[in-house]
Amino acid sequence: MKYELQGKDLPVLVLTLEKGESIITGRGAMSWMSESLEMKTNAGKGAFGRMFSGESIFQNTFTATKDGDFLAISSSFPGQILAFDVSNNGIIVQKKSFLAREANVEMKIFFQKKFGAGFFGGEGFIMQHFKGNGYVFLEIDGSLTEYNLKAGETLVLDTGYLAAMEETVKFDVTAVKGVGNVLFGGEGFFNTKVTGPGKVWIQSMPISKLVSVLGIDQNK
Repeated sequence: MKYELQGKDLPVLVLTLEKGESIITGRGAMSWMSESLEMKTNAGKGAFGRMFSGESIFQNTFTATKDGDFLAISSSFPGQILAFDVSNNGIIVQKKSFLAREANVEMKIFFQKKFGAGFFGGEGFIMQHFKGNGYVFLEIDGSLTEYNLKAGETLVLDTGYLAAMEETVKFDVTAVKGVGNVLFGGEGFFNTKVTGPGKVWIQSMPISKLVSVLGIDQNK
């Protein structure tokens, strides 16, 4: 399989397959494709978990019937499309960011073990966990910043900004200190805390922030 990312603010992922290779996508992901590419829709493994993580129960499997068959997937929100090779280290990502994965990449749900992390963290109780052998492709809101945290190194984020993290990274939630900071600082009550070792990917424009900004503008 080969992939190419085209465009900037609203990118397109173009996947080119060899005969017999397959790619799995979410429901309705295909934008355009080769006529000879075969598509099969089924629930498959992990359907119940996908329902709780915000994904459709059904997924589509596209299989090349000849070398050079291709599939194009467009983004649905201004941002970036990222390609992750999870062969050496799995990743945990925000809900509804999944675009496509190779057949040997497993998609599971990831439960936040701590009540506070799930309820107040902005990323929710359930995230998505990808591991296996191959690539997974994700849609990120806005621009992207990457950090490679050392063991014990911690980064504090506003809720909703965490796009993805390697499975070695620990996730928690901390309360904003100081009554004045909470009431007048505009940063809310809680922050997300991630601790290394491992990489984290941060998005610049979560959908929740965009909705809030648009709401303010619409009321003017």
